[in-house]
Amino acid sequence: MTAGPLQGLALKGLHLLDAENAHKLTVLTLKTGLLAARPEPCDPRLKVTHWDLDFPNPLGMAAGFDKNADVPDAVLNLGFGFTEVGSVTPLGQPGNPRPRVFRLAADEGVINRYGFNNDGHAAMRDRLLARKAQQGIVGINVGANKNAADRIADYVAGINEFADLASYFTVNISSPNTPGLRDLQARSALAELLKGVVAARDARAGETGRRVPLFLKIAPDVVEEDLKDIVEEVLEQAIDGLIVSNTTIDRTGLSGQGPYQEAGGLSGRPLFRKSTIALARARKLAGPDLVIVGVGGIDSAETAWTKIAAGADLLQVYSSLVFKGPALVGDILKGLADRLDKHGFLSLREARDTNVDAWASEEL
Repeated sequence: MTAGPLQGLALKGLHLLDAENAHKLTVLTLKTGLLAARPEPCDPRLKVTHWDLDFPNPLGMAAGFDKNADVPDAVLNLGFGFTEVGSVTPLGQPGNPRPRVFRLAADEGVINRYGFNNDGHAAMRDRLLARKAQQGIVGINVGANKNAADRIADYVAGINEFADLASYFTVNISSPNTPGLRDLQARSALAELLKGVVAARDARAGETGRRVPLFLKIAPDVVEEDLKDIVEEVLEQAIDGLIVSNTTIDRTGLSGQGPYQEAGGLSGRPLFRKSTIALARARKLAGPDLVIVGVGGIDSAETAWTKIAAGADLLQVYSSLVFKGPALVGDILKGLADRLDKHGFLSLREARDTNVDAWASEEL
């Protein structure tokens, strides 16, 4: 999909709406087929295989866009190699009061405090069953209800509910918008959580015949010692991968224009540096074998390549689409292929980690 005058006008029109209504309209447009796309064939060198999953390219849509699995196939048709739906909680919940999402146009950033608003397990299951015959990699991001008496039980319930439908799972303990959720990143709590979800996944694998890969999604705001504990626990519990990172509560480096003081998680371009440092440090701690998804501030082929060089196997975007539209997907993929040509690499794996030491040594 390439950018054109109509797409530019559509983006300007969406920006006349408040951010949440613009999001809803975009999902509705995809759902009705008005934004039908025919992605250009992908360079075969961009194909990535992990476990039993063949990713046609490394670029995915991050969780938070398609919260209720309304449009996973329409998203894949934009050219993404995979998409992630959710976060989904056992019971539907409204999330935090509106307004709860804000554009920072001058910084190309977004602040949100949605608070895991979603329709719940049953509604998502119905939608995913309806597309079961479709091809494509659809990950499911599971979370816990705000008022859950036992949050670990909520995550386990998500694994049990979707083990027959998920291409992979993401255990999201890093949203800043559910009070106390990030406390699950503390090592003792994290060990208990990971043991629970791994046991549930393995038990269901005996029934479904497939061991669904598990990712842990972490915050960029963890200090170095806590990051070390998280990575060690991930390796000890044989978790399949890390997603680095979720949004940040830090506001360092913003222009001071727009609603930058609103509470919530900051994503988009301002997150790029912090999330890339966290990515590189996680790669150094984890070693070469753990699959890591780099997310945060990717808005061009250059920033996508930087994430790979800093240690990412796969990539995710979301907020940059608010400002650049769906043509960004094709631009990134073409740019990655061009960089393979430039450096004489046969695959993205050859490019991975080529700048990990420099990024890991950056000061926050």
